[in-house]
Amino acid sequence: MSKIVTLNIGASRAVLAEYAVKGKQGLTLTAYGSTELVGLDWDAEGSAEAVLVPALRGLAQSAGIKPGPLALALNGQMVFPRFTKFPTVPADKLEELVQYEVEQEVPFPVDEIVCDHQFLGQTAEGDTAAMIVAAKLEQVTKVTDAVAAAGFTPVVVDVGPMAVLNALKRSYPGLSGGTVVLDIGAKTTSLVLVENEKIYLRSIPVAGNAITKEIAQSFGCSMEEAEILKKERGYVALGGVTEDADEISDRVSKIVRTVLTRLHAEILRSINFYRSQQGGSAPSRMFLTGGSAVLPQIDEFFHETLKIDVDFLNPFGGVEFGPKIDQTALETDAFTLAESAGLALRATDGATLTINLMPPALVEQAKAIKRIPFLAVAAVAVLAALGLFIVGENRLKDVAVAETEAVQQKNNSLRQLETKLKAEQKKAQAELEKCDAFQKLMSSRFSVLRNLATVRRSLLPGMWITAWDAVPVKAEEEDALPLTRVTVRGWRDALSGFEKEHSKQNAGKKMTAEEIVASSLKTKPTVVPESVKIVSQKDVNMKGVLSEFVIELSFAAPASANPEAKKPSKKRNAKGKRR
Repeated sequence: MSKIVTLNIGASRAVLAEYAVKGKQGLTLTAYGSTELVGLDWDAEGSAEAVLVPALRGLAQSAGIKPGPLALALNGQMVFPRFTKFPTVPADKLEELVQYEVEQEVPFPVDEIVCDHQFLGQTAEGDTAAMIVAAKLEQVTKVTDAVAAAGFTPVVVDVGPMAVLNALKRSYPGLSGGTVVLDIGAKTTSLVLVENEKIYLRSIPVAGNAITKEIAQSFGCSMEEAEILKKERGYVALGGVTEDADEISDRVSKIVRTVLTRLHAEILRSINFYRSQQGGSAPSRMFLTGGSAVLPQIDEFFHETLKIDVDFLNPFGGVEFGPKIDQTALETDAFTLAESAGLALRATDGATLTINLMPPALVEQAKAIKRIPFLAVAAVAVLAALGLFIVGENRLKDVAVAETEAVQQKNNSLRQLETKLKAEQKKAQAELEKCDAFQKLMSSRFSVLRNLATVRRSLLPGMWITAWDAVPVKAEEEDALPLTRVTVRGWRDALSGFEKEHSKQNAGKKMTAEEIVASSLKTKPTVVPESVKIVSQKDVNMKGVLSEFVIELSFAAPASANPEAKKPSKKRNAKGKRR
């Protein structure tokens, strides 16, 4: 029986737990504990090591947890998750599309991030669904270095919301329809939406500390005093005009409801975005977890406002408990152990999502450690072989003389075949050149998929492509990048809504939906910015229900084995002329 230690680090608290692992499925919680992370600032140099190392050592000692292999979860705010879909292509091309997506969507240079992805299966449309997750390498390294300095060995770097999702899948197998998991922490609330192969993650900056801050301002007290009021007198006021006989409790409950109403609005925004972007259905249930989910009547509040079934997440489905676990205390502590239970599943084959953001240096270090026994055995084998060589050296001399004579005879006959072999090599080379030309032709097909995906990402919801035409190249413009003319249609009412929303978000600056699309295309690295031009716009019918516009653009030339092919001597400007 082996063991795995789990660590999830929140905004202000760390939770450490130890599980015994039996076979491929068995888990037993043997010890756990948590501690405040006072003064932790990820942006301050040395803060992570100064705060985390002594906190983890003290926590391990008080909980009776010995150092060992450790799976840790990063805070949802530290990562960049993205759910996406890819067309059906060969496996090697699928990996290329993933890399391209990372380069397009992650707002940091590729050499400054650590990234992993997981394919989730086929969508109803036949595409391949995938989850891509990236984090800044510097931040991840700060955490793993502190964990190692505390005596533990990081083996998995997971993401908090995904660990919670693994716990959900284990505890509630066979869930159908849309499910929302709300992990309400101190500084942020992690929202997870899952439906079949679809996954949506978001960190919402409304959580327990926001409630504490509002209480402190209302009562004119310190944050520490406000936190005590929240824990001892706080609950969520429900709808209606009912008032609590205790004036202080009544005030606190209304403050709590006000903050949770803001959180409710953000949840609705997230659900609407998820449904518009991924075509998902409205969720039918919600599970609550996290340290701030212990507020009385919080489940009734969300049931009342969202009109769906709401329950508290039990993360320990199929998990046993060791003799040292106080199961009475665990009923409350379970709110902070959902990520831990999901992390422990990484030591079994029960984890649905297996994202691992381990820094490359630690991955190589682990490989080197695994090779040590092999190298020791190899060294013994070399020494044994050397001994056998010395013992048989004299005998080999006689054998060598006989073999030399045989080789000379064979050499004479092989020379006669040399001329024929050279002729066959020339034929083979000619066939290889044909294969290279065909391979280049096949590779060009994927550039079309890339260009189509680029345009589709720039379109607003409610828009679709109706025509895709290549603009003929004039004789005097042979060296210019080719122009592509794309015809797009969209529902006028939907586009008008986006135009108004864009104006609100940009200090009243007005842009048409067509101009918003053109502006987005100019930011794509595969598009030549100065080539983007709206050439026409019209309403398709007299009632103005449907709008159509045509946009011209040039795509950057794909990478070529010939360095000169990457630098076209001439390009078209925005008017299609050479420059």
